[in-house]
Order: sequence, then C-alpha cells, then structure tokens
Amino acid sequence: MLRAARELLAVRSPLDAELMVSELLGTWWGQQGSGRPGGRQPRRRRADVEELVGEGLVAYAAEQGSPAALALLSGIACLGTPHQAASAEQAALALMERGVARPKWAEHVGAVAAAECYLNSDSYGDRDEVVCVFSYAGQDEHALVVIVDYNAGGLARDGWVTSQVAKLLDYCSQSASAFTQIQPPHARRLLESALAVSERAADPPVSSSFPSYHAFIRARVRTLPPTQSGHRGGGAGQPAITGQPGSTATARRQTWRKDRRAMLVAEFLASDEAEDLSDREAASRCADHIVDYGCDQDFGRPLRMSPAKVETFLLDWLPRRVMLSPAEQHAMPHVLAAWVRWAGAREGRDADAIRSTLDAVYDSMGTFTRVYHDPASFGLEPKLVARLLPDSDLEALPRRVFACGVLEGSYQGIDLGALDPAKPADRRILLAADHDSPGGVHGQAADDEHMDRHLALADRLWRGDPPELWEAAQRLLDIGEDRHAVLHTLMETIRSAGTDQKAIAAALYELPPEEPGGQGG
Repeated sequence: MLRAARELLAVRSPLDAELMVSELLGTWWGQQGSGRPGGRQPRRRRADVEELVGEGLVAYAAEQGSPAALALLSGIACLGTPHQAASAEQAALALMERGVARPKWAEHVGAVAAAECYLNSDSYGDRDEVVCVFSYAGQDEHALVVIVDYNAGGLARDGWVTSQVAKLLDYCSQSASAFTQIQPPHARRLLESALAVSERAADPPVSSSFPSYHAFIRARVRTLPPTQSGHRGGGAGQPAITGQPGSTATARRQTWRKDRRAMLVAEFLASDEAEDLSDREAASRCADHIVDYGCDQDFGRPLRMSPAKVETFLLDWLPRRVMLSPAEQHAMPHVLAAWVRWAGAREGRDADAIRSTLDAVYDSMGTFTRVYHDPASFGLEPKLVARLLPDSDLEALPRRVFACGVLEGSYQGIDLGALDPAKPADRRILLAADHDSPGGVHGQAADDEHMDRHLALADRLWRGDPPELWEAAQRLLDIGEDRHAVLHTLMETIRSAGTDQKAIAAALYELPPEEPGGQGG
C-alpha cells in the first residue's frame, strides 16, 4: 500500500489525491476477518477491520518517514476514521518537522466547503439520488452523487464523483422527474442514515465500486453542516420536501399504530379491488403483512408499490420472516395484486406504473411458490410451530426452539404440549422440565434464583433482544459447545456486562473469546 502511495507524489489536484487515498482505504472495506478452524465464523465487524488495518497502515507509514508516507498520512488525516485521522495528522506533523517534503495538494484537502445539495427521487420512490456540490475554498468544484436504495433498507448502494458539475445538474434538471434542491443538513441526515445501514449490513448489496468511494463519501458527509438544535424539518418521518416519496426516509422510520394499520386494511377489504378475493379471512391476514412490511420496512409507506418492492416482499421478506398458512400462501399473490391496484389508485399512480407493478407480481408468482418454505417442511408438527410463532415471525423459530429446549412430554403431572411458551409462567415450567431432563443440569432441578436467570435469558431469546444474542449462541454452538453450556455462557456474559444495553450487545458480540480458555461454562 505504501508503494502504491508513491503515485500521490505525482498528483496535482487535491480531488484526485483524495480519490486515490479513498480507493486505497476501500481495499479492505467489507472484509470481516478470517474464519477459524472447526467451523467458527468470522467475528470482527467491518469497522473493526477498518480500524485494525487502517491504524496499522498509519503506524507503518509513520515509521518509514518518506515523502510517499507523508502524502499517504496527509490523505488519511482527511479521509480516515476519527481515530485514524488523528493518528495520521500527528504522524504527518512529526514527519514535516523532520523536513520531509509535503505534496502541494495536501494544503488544500482540508479546505473543503459544501455548497448546494439536490435530491432526485424516482417515480416509484424506490431510491433517491443525492447530489452534493463541494469545492476547495471556491476552487476545483466537484459533485458527489450517492444512490440510496429503500428496497434494501435505505442503504447507500452506490456513489461516484464528477468535476463536470454544471453538466450534471443540467442533465438532472432536464431528465429527472423530481429533481429538487434541498438543505445541506437534510442531505447530511439522509446520507448518514444510508451509510449507517450499509456499514451495519453483514453482506450489503452495494456496487463493486462503492468500497473505493466509501471513505470519500464519509468525509464529505462530515463536511455538510449538521442540523441546528431545535430544527428538524424533514426528520422523524415527516417529508422535508412535500411530494418527494424518498424524502420521507431520512434518519427515522415513521411509526404506524396498530389501529391505524387495521383501519387501512379494512378500507382495502371494502374496496372494489378486493371484491373478488374469495377467502376473506386469508385476504385480511395477507393484507396485514403487506401493511406491516410497508410500515416497518419501507419507512412508513404501505401504499407505495413498485416492481422492485413487490419482488422483494414476495421473494425475500416473506420467505424469511412470516409463517403463512396454506390458505394464505395461495392467497398472498392475489391479495398483493389487488393491493397494487387499490394503492395505486389512492396514490394517483398512472396506469403504466400500476401495470408494470402488476406484471412484477404475476411474474413472481411461480418463484414465490418455490422459494417460500412452508413450516411443515421443517419436520415440526404444525401445532408446535403455531405455539412457537404466535406472531408468525418465521425468523424467530430456531432461536425459540433453542430457548425452550423441551416442548412436549410430561413434567410433574403437567402436559408440556398444552403449555404456551409465549407466556412467562408456562415458559418457566418448560425450563424447569428442561433442567430436570437427562440433558439438563445433571438431571437435577434448579433453584429459583438460577431459574430466574434462565427465564430472563429465554425472554431475551424469544424477543431476539439484542440481535447479537442469537448470533453469539450460534457461534458457540458452531465450535462444539453443548446447548446448556452455551446458555450459561450467555447468562454470565450478560450479567458481567451490567445493565447498559450497548455494553451487553458489545460483550455478546465478542463471543467466543479469542482465547479458548476464556469461555464461560
């Protein structure tokens, strides 16, 4: 990397230099550490690897003391993470004091000024193009373009830079259907949220060039002015620009109460579009899922329909997240088609847009039948699955089975198959039976305090709170720990972390410990 940084010595433009450094820093973006023997999965987050490798590069460059090293440190001081930037700046100053020559472009990279910002939302509301104009103290004007994809949770999918600012803005104003100037603080909120989603995702569906621009985008977002205290126009689910579908998706999702969702479903079922749906009960439940997806996954926009959204809903979200009865599986595509017609009319969509979305529903029907995994295919009795998934959250099935341990049989004259694991009192009996079974704690009943700890852990596993809990359990199981040992490790980790939820999540994330002897039992 340091040898590659020699090219920075031949660069004159500060923009070219920043893009080169950003590309170098993007070399390891997306890497999450190497795997371990025995099936152990990678543990380090992308940010952890970035800190590890980036800070190592800064330290190495500081030791070399060459002009190329100083050029690289100057770039990292502007584009690195806060810790990398601080370390790089100190190292660069030390090299300058020793008389190492500094490239001329390094004088300008810290003088970036933000100018106008624009938002281009597509006609369906699937994505936003955020355009931000910058310059170096009025010179070398350039524009950053970032694509925010709302069918992928609002992540930053792509980004690039151009120095042809006037040409870009003219093209956008002529060809875009909804190209509007926005305030820089609004652009900052939108981009910060999108970057956070991209950085949290385990395998984000970003473009192949995105890693090269990631550091540059991150640095430019920091240059945009933050929201002034007490003024949050466009935030918290309220559109900053009236009429812009994507502008509702700033930093927070709009909250829809259950009664409001139910009212929307009732209006749909009473409409002409839903008249031909024969199984009204199945149609009602299917409509509930459509509304929940729009409210919880699409930034409070249940009426927004597009070809990309219906495909994501049918072929990705439903198969992973929702338990459908056979009647609902049959009805879902037909209910979705009726919803597309009804919602399109309410939203004022033109006939071509509605037709294109309907085509996507029909094209997905056959694939939906193949990719949706009926819970019956898991080898579990339907009644047992229904007990574990009263909320139809299909994704929760494995962790709830793990949490309860014993779900059938008899314990002290109680029919375990008649208990409701969703109720804490019944769950406590199931856990006591689990301890009294041959696979429990040496076949012996546990005391009340011990059972309280197990019950608290089971409650967290049932809710999936925090997400790091079930991820840690799977990693421990992968390395050969038996189920009860894993439960004790999780309980001890949570107890040691205290009551702070962030501390608990961080401690769980670090399981298993790096040293084999550091695991709980």
